[in-house]
Parts: sequence; C-alpha cells; structure tokens
Amino acid sequence: MTTPFIYTPPTEPWLDILYQDKDLIVLNKPSGLLTNPGRGEHLSDCLLSRVQQQYPLAQLVHRLDMATSGIVVIALRRKAETALKQQFADRTVKKRYLAMVWGQLLQAEGTIDLPLIADKDQLPKQKVCQQTGKPAITHYSLVHQLSDRALVELRPITGRSHQLRVHMLSLGHPILGDAFYAHTEAQQAAPRLMLHAASLQLHQPYHGNVLHFQADTDFVAANGVLKP
Repeated sequence: MTTPFIYTPPTEPWLDILYQDKDLIVLNKPSGLLTNPGRGEHLSDCLLSRVQQQYPLAQLVHRLDMATSGIVVIALRRKAETALKQQFADRTVKKRYLAMVWGQLLQAEGTIDLPLIADKDQLPKQKVCQQTGKPAITHYSLVHQLSDRALVELRPITGRSHQLRVHMLSLGHPILGDAFYAHTEAQQAAPRLMLHAASLQLHQPYHGNVLHFQADTDFVAANGVLKP
C-alpha cells in the first residue's frame, strides 16, 4: 500500500540566500521544498512564493525537483528574467551536481547520451526513448567509492526533467532515496533524494560579468569529503 504524500516543506532557514543584486537572487533550496507552486492551496508554499513576499515581481529562471537540493536562480526584474532564461536556453550556464548512487561504478567517468520523454503511463516519470525522446546529455565522474554506494559528480549539458535521475538509473546506479526510480533497497538507503545542485556559473544579465556560485549540502562537506 502506497503511503499518501503529505507536503511538509522545511522552514529553517526560511530562505538560504547565497547572492543578491538588483537583477537576481541566488538561493540554496533545501530538499522537500517546491521551487514553484503546485496545484492547490496546500502546495502554495515554495521557494518562489517566499521570495515574492519580499520581491513581488520575482520570476523563476529554472527549477529543481522538490526532492533535489541546491542552487536556484530567481530573476528580480523582467529584463533580467529574459536574459537569464536565454542563457539556459543557449546552454551557456555551467551546472555541477553531486549525487550518492547505488553500487560500484565500473567506469570512473563517462558520458550518458540517451534521449528522454515523459512516460505517459507513469507521469511525472520520464523514460529513455530513442525514437521520440528529446536529446539529453550528462557527463559523470566518480568522486568517492564506498562498498555499496558512490559519490559522483554530474555535469548535465541539457536540462530535461528528471534527466540525472533517469540517466544514472540507465547505468544501473539509481540515486539513493529516489522514490520514483530507485529499487526498494536503494530508496531506503537514504532519508531523502541524494541529489544536490552544488555549483552554477552564468553571466550577470546587466554587466555581463561571470558569476560563480557554490552551495554546501548535508551529505558532502565543503572540502568534498563525505559527511558521516
């Protein structure tokens, strides 16, 4: 019997702000908080709505899954929103994720090039489809191998829904704590989805300077060492 989902977003800290200027605000989103509102009043609390309490004109530039933690960029002005979204569309934004995955990796690094499409029979899940899927590319590298799990660095080139989760599953290494894709043992091996948007680089939309952001997570220390 499936346990019904109850949305209980974390509230401490209310907002973990990494950077802010007149054009954008960059935050470290905790796992368990929606990036944008869901359907229904009970899903209205989210990262965007919290920012909009102080900045009513704020708009999302991109999003993370509720269960994924890490860096999210929100535009504070309309022109900034357009410019930032264009950077994501042009794939000039550099993104780096950390994930704890099941098993032992046979290859220390590689590239996953598998097209993805929505699984209409199991929404919101995605699946690999060579015929009609949209291109999806992820570079991965091993950071630290343990007996039954591994810390990996993921650098997506594209930004498809659930891309990193499905791509790691395709290698036989589901992300720990993944309620959608992991087998029971891997799902129960962690208290939450062990996927974190650890760093992001883009250009400031007004003056064009390169901005680089990093965000710590609860399973990897700032120096890259696994936390107990």
